[in-house]
Amino acid sequence: VQLVESGGGLVQPGGSLRLSCAASGFTFSSYAMSWYRRPPGKEREFVAAITNTGSIRNYADSVKGRFTISRDNAKNTVYLQMNSLKAEDTAVYYCRAGAGSWGQGTQVTVSS
Repeated sequence: VQLVESGGGLVQPGGSLRLSCAASGFTFSSYAMSWYRRPPGKEREFVAAITNTGSIRNYADSVKGRFTISRDNAKNTVYLQMNSLKAEDTAVYYCRAGAGSWGQGTQVTVSS
């Protein structure tokens, strides 16, 4: 199983980023996928999840209305569109396959 996140970077408050997580080594379309994040000095926390077909999505209250999780099963990729970013969204973002494997993470820094 391999999960490779990309798309992180430095963005100003109010800006947007789209994270991608490319998956391989398993049947992607059979697994729910999720995004988590680890803010500086804090524990890793749930951000968003999507079922294997994409029919159900759920979000942490802190990102609801600003972030959107989606997936493309033909491309074995899950996305996280992040809008109206705030300083408190600064974290390393990880994707996860089911209840198991994690990616290596991508850094998102929101700062002016």
